[in-house]
Amino acid sequence: MLFVFLILSVVGVFGASQLKTKYPVYSSVLVRLGQEYVYEPRAGDAGRGAVPGPDQVIQAETEILGSVELKQKVIKRLGLSRIYPQLASKYATGDARVRKRAMADALQAFEKSTKIETAPDTPIIKVTFKGQDPEVAAQVLNTLLEEYLIYRRGILGDTTGPAVAEQRDGLEKRLDQVDRALQDFLVVNQIGDFATEKASLGQITAQVEQQKLQTEAQLQERIARLANLSSQMNGLSKEVGLYRDISGAANEKLAALRVQREDLLSRYRTDSRPLQDVDNQIAQLEAGMAAGRTRTEGAKRLGINPVYQTVETERVQVTADVAALRQSLAALSLQVQQLTRRSLKMAELEPQFQKLSLEREVLQNNVRDYTVKAIQGRASQDLANSESDNIRIVSRAIAPTKGVSLKRPVAGLAVIFAAFTALCVGLVRMLLRPGIATPQAAERTFELPVLASARFKAG
Repeated sequence: MLFVFLILSVVGVFGASQLKTKYPVYSSVLVRLGQEYVYEPRAGDAGRGAVPGPDQVIQAETEILGSVELKQKVIKRLGLSRIYPQLASKYATGDARVRKRAMADALQAFEKSTKIETAPDTPIIKVTFKGQDPEVAAQVLNTLLEEYLIYRRGILGDTTGPAVAEQRDGLEKRLDQVDRALQDFLVVNQIGDFATEKASLGQITAQVEQQKLQTEAQLQERIARLANLSSQMNGLSKEVGLYRDISGAANEKLAALRVQREDLLSRYRTDSRPLQDVDNQIAQLEAGMAAGRTRTEGAKRLGINPVYQTVETERVQVTADVAALRQSLAALSLQVQQLTRRSLKMAELEPQFQKLSLEREVLQNNVRDYTVKAIQGRASQDLANSESDNIRIVSRAIAPTKGVSLKRPVAGLAVIFAAFTALCVGLVRMLLRPGIATPQAAERTFELPVLASARFKAG
C-alpha cells in the first residue's frame, strides 16, 4: 500500500507541477433596448413598434457575443502568433489541412477560455477570458468587445436596405409605365383633366338643357303671339282714309244763278222770260239740293293704316324671333346630343381611368413609403455606425497581477487519490490472501473461540 501510495503521489504531484498559471481578465457590458430591436414592417403598419422582452434582448446579445465568427475576427485582428504561439508555428509551416486544423484548435481553445455569464432581470453581461499572458488576455478581451460592437451592427443593422431600394426602383419603373399609360389614355381621348372635365361636362350639360327648355318656352310663346298677330291682321285694312273733301258744285251753281238773276233784274222785269228761266233753274236746283240729288263725293285721300303697320312690324319681328329661336333650339339640341354622347363616352372611359388612377395612387403611396423607409434605414444605419447608445462597456479588461493556478488543488487531489488507491489495493490484497490473518478475524468469521495460535514460519 505504501508503494502504491508513493508512486501515485509522486506522479500526481509531478503532473500538477506541470500545470501552467492562467490569468483571468473580466469585463462587463450593459445592454439596453435599442432601435434595432423595434419591429418595422416592410409594408403596411401591422405590428409596427413591437419590441422583444429584456431577457430576449440579453439572450440575443449573448449569442452574438459568443459567436464563432466574432472569435475568428479577433484572432485575425490580433494574429494567431499573439494569442497561441504554439499553434501559430504549426499554422505557418503546415499545409491547408494543417492550417484548418490549427485554426479549429485555436477556436476551441478560445471557446474554452471564454466564459459569458448573465443573471435574471439584470441588463449586464459578464465576460471572462483566461490566458497565460495577462497583457495578451486583457488585449484579447478588449478586442473581443470592440469587434462585438462592430459585428452586432452588421447582424442587427438594416439588412433590408438594398431590397427596399430595389423594390422602390421597381415600383418607380412601374409608376412611370402607369403614368405613360394614363397620359396616352388622356391624349387619345382628348381629355385634359378627367375629373374636372367630367364635372364641367355635367355643369355645361345642365346649363344647355336649361337654355333649351327656356328657348322652347320662348319659341312656343312667340309662335302663339305670331298666330295672334296674324289673326289681328286679317281684320285690319292695309289703307285708311286720311281726309275727304265735300263737293260744293251745286252751291256754286246756285250762287251763280242767283248772281245771274240779280244781273237780269237790272235789265228785265220780274215777269220777263229770262228772269223766269233763271228763277226756274234756281228753284229746280234748290229742290234738287233739298232732295240730296246734287250731293256728290269730293276729293278723298288714302294712306297706310298705322295700326296695321304696327301689327305688321311686330309680326315681322316676332317671325324673325321665331326663326332665330328655332335655329337656337336646333343648335341647343345638337349641343345636348353632343354633350350626351360625350357624357356617355366619359362614362364608358371612367372605369379604365379609375383603374389607372387607382393603380397610380397605390404605386405613388408605395413609392413614398419605400422612400421613407430607405431614408429612415440609412439614418438609422448611420446612427448605429456612429455609436451604440444601447450597448455600453461598463468595464474594460485590465491585465491582472496575480494568476490562477491549479497546482495545489491538483496535487492535493493526487495525494488523496493515491491514498484511496493504496487503501483499495490493500483491501484487495487482504481479501485475496488465503487464510485468516488474525485470531480475532477467525472468531468473527467462524463464530468459534480460538484456543491457540501459532506464528507464521517461513518454509
